[in-house]
Order: sequence, then structure tokens, then C-alpha cells
Amino acid sequence: MLNYSIRQLGQALRHREFSASELTEALLQRIEQFNPALNAFISITPEQAREQASTADARLAANTGGPLTGIPLAHKDLFCTAGVRTTCGSRMLADFIAPYDAAIAERCQADGMVLLGKTNMDEFAMGSSNENSFFGAVRNPWDRQCVPGGSSGGSAAAVAARLVPVATGTDTGGSIRQPAAFTGVTGLKPTYGRVSRWGMVAFASSLDQGGMLARSAEDCALVLQAIAGFDARDSTSAQHAVPDYSATLDDDLHGLTIGLPKEYFSTGLDSDIEQRIQEAIDEYRKLGADFREISLPSSALAIPAYYVVAPAEASSNLARYDGVRYGYRCEHPRDLLDMYTRSRGEGFGTEVKRRIMIGTYALSAGYFDAYYLKAQQIRRLIREDFQNAFQEVDVILGPTTPTTAFALDTQTDDPVTMYLNDIYTVAVNLAGLPALSHPVGFVAQRPVGLQLIGNYFNEGRLLNSAHRYQQVTDWHQHLPPGCADSVHQ
Repeated sequence: MLNYSIRQLGQALRHREFSASELTEALLQRIEQFNPALNAFISITPEQAREQASTADARLAANTGGPLTGIPLAHKDLFCTAGVRTTCGSRMLADFIAPYDAAIAERCQADGMVLLGKTNMDEFAMGSSNENSFFGAVRNPWDRQCVPGGSSGGSAAAVAARLVPVATGTDTGGSIRQPAAFTGVTGLKPTYGRVSRWGMVAFASSLDQGGMLARSAEDCALVLQAIAGFDARDSTSAQHAVPDYSATLDDDLHGLTIGLPKEYFSTGLDSDIEQRIQEAIDEYRKLGADFREISLPSSALAIPAYYVVAPAEASSNLARYDGVRYGYRCEHPRDLLDMYTRSRGEGFGTEVKRRIMIGTYALSAGYFDAYYLKAQQIRRLIREDFQNAFQEVDVILGPTTPTTAFALDTQTDDPVTMYLNDIYTVAVNLAGLPALSHPVGFVAQRPVGLQLIGNYFNEGRLLNSAHRYQQVTDWHQHLPPGCADSVHQ
């Protein structure tokens, strides 16, 4: 079962090769075996999982199940789940139990998926390494002395180690794609508004987008089919028809024009990663794709613009955590002001405090025009760059990250260097575009990811392109060393 795709698992369940309950037990045992070393999960839900698996088996027996019925998953721990704590990787919400399910959780449950637990993450999704969690750092299954990437590092590590076939994630500036690249899995960040954000704890509301991490583009297509679509409860949800993503996976790539931004292949990109990307370009060319060099002239401004916009929105969104209504409250406050300051000071970690301070400064009177307004103007230029490019090409291709996974504790004291890990990903969020990262090989036994960027609501083309590549390569099927020693193979 370890190397089954979601489609293969679904077929095996429907053909009664094994039951959803047996699959769930096998993965719960793997989580028990491997999670102590990886720290990929914050909460594990065995009782709920067994109950949902039993319900899935009943649906399968009655032939009323769908393609995802009985498929186990994990949710990033910022999606609200009724009766299960939602911590956001923070002391502030360490004991918070949501009274309702997020839209993504609702839709997965409605399709009969089985929740195994909630995955570890950078606190309030702020980070590129998953070292900022109140519950400790997540370790990369490929090299446990390295980071898995962030902020969806727990989800990425869980999928890479085959603890779960798919896990949800969120992407504010690359937080699905970057950990996907670092751990050798496939991660999809849909178009802004494609997937409901209702019940997803906010970091930066104009940038946040839910998505998923799985082994392959085919797996991502099946899950996106379930979670995409309009939701009236989310004011940013797009009323845009959801196509059948699986129906176009095998479409021919002849006639596809892929753009190569010259800015993405310049100084700063590791030469060995560039070589892996070039090898992948050769494979895409064999599949029939044409290539054209393009320019995204404002891309150099993406990092500074993002690190004004995102902290500004975070400072507003996180103002609600004041120790009054819910979340962490300090002990024995002297007065109301003391309760506010100590609750926030003790409840938030260093990176969250840093971004709140930056964001509050950028929004303050006298600096708003110089920083926040200017960043929004740059954001418009970045969006126009992409739209101009999509007049010439169908898809844009480049590296996901400038390096492979770096060692734990090597960048935590240098936030600027840490922020530069997102140099190829943040522009996509500023423009609201869909993007996907898939594995294309290794450098020094560490995975390398390639990024595909599409035009608005063109997730189907990204999934099709990645799937065709994965049909002729096997990088997405590699298992990290030490993750196969289980009795359930």
C-alpha cells in the first residue's frame, strides 16, 4: 500500500482488496513509528479516524462511495476541525478546539475521506523552514538534520514519509510549493479564490490560499476536484465553474508553449539545481512542449513588496488574539493593559512578533504611503508582468527554490536570508495565480522541485503538464531512506 497512488488506493478499496479500516490502521501504525523522529503531526486522531473509516467501509459496501471514500488524509493545523484542537503551531492557540469545520474539512469529510490528524507548521504560517512552531521543528524525511520547508512542512514531511497519501496545506508566499520541493512531493497552490478560505485561520487575507501536498499531480487533481468551488461564506471565493481535472490529465503537450523567465535563471540559483531544471526542460521538450524565453521585469521587487503586504495584513488579523475571548491568557494580570501585553508577548513566538511589528509600522500614519501603498503599486506591476507573459505562453516554468533543503538552526538568526528562500514563489501569491511544484531529481540526496505557474483558474493545465512529466519519470515515487521499514508495505 505504501506506493499506491490515491487512484490505486481508491480502486483497491472499491474492489475489496483491503478495507478503509485496514488502511487506516496501517497508516496509524506508521505515524506511531515515524512521527516521533519527524514531528510532522501536532495532533493525531485515531478514534475519529477509525469511526470515519468504518463509515467509509459502509458506503463502499453499499456502492455509494466516490473516488476519495476511505482515503486517509491530514489537515494542516490551521484548518478548523470540530472537536479537534486547531493550534496554528502557536502557544496562543495551543488548547483551542474549534466548534465547526473549515470548508475544506467539510468537503473532504463529505467525500468520505478519513482524518488521521493535524500537521505541524510554522506558527500562524509564518516561516520558510517549519522551525517556528511552538511544538518544535519538523524534520525532513530525506535528511533529518535538515528542514522540510515551511510553513506546511508537517504536511510535506507526512506525505513524503508515506504517513498519509495527501495532506492539506496553505500557501501565502510559497508555503505549499517550497516544502513540496524540499521533500520531493507534489504541491499545488490554486488560484486565489478557487478554494474556500472559510474556517482557515488567517495570516494575510489577500494572499492566503488553501491547497494540498500529495505524491503526484494525479493525486492533487483528485483532491482539488473535491475541495474547489464557490462558497458563499467566503467573501473572496470565486464563482467560477470547476472543470473535471482528471479528464484532461492525459492531454498531449504538443502545442504547449512554456515560458522561461530569464530572471529565474540568474545569479542566486544553485548551479546543480539549474542542471536538474534543464534536464526536466529536456523531458518536457520530448513530450512536445515548446519553450520561449520571457521576462518578468518586476520580479526582483516581489520579496520587498511581499514582506510589507503580508506583515501588514498579519498585524491586523492577529490583533484579535488579546487574551480576552479565546486563546492564551497570561497568569495573574495586574490590569487590562497588562493582560493584553503579557498575553501577546508570551503567546506569540519571535517570528510572529517580528512580522506584527513590521506590519504595524508599515500601516502607521506617516509611513502608510511610503511602504504599504508603494508595495500595493508594485503588486499591480507584478500582476501586469504575468499577464503580459501569458499573452505569449501557456505556462511559466522555473525553479521552486534557489537551494535544496538547508540544515536545521542555520538560518533562524538571519531572517533576511530565510525570506530569500521564497524568491521564486511570492510573486505568484501577489498576483493570485495558480502554481505547482513537482520533484525533478536530487542534489546530494536532497530533492529538487520545479515550479509551474499558470494563468487564472488554469490549474488543469498545470496538473496535465506535471502529470505527463510524471508518466515518463519516477522522481515522485522515490521513498526517503529509512521510511520503508514497516510491516505494512
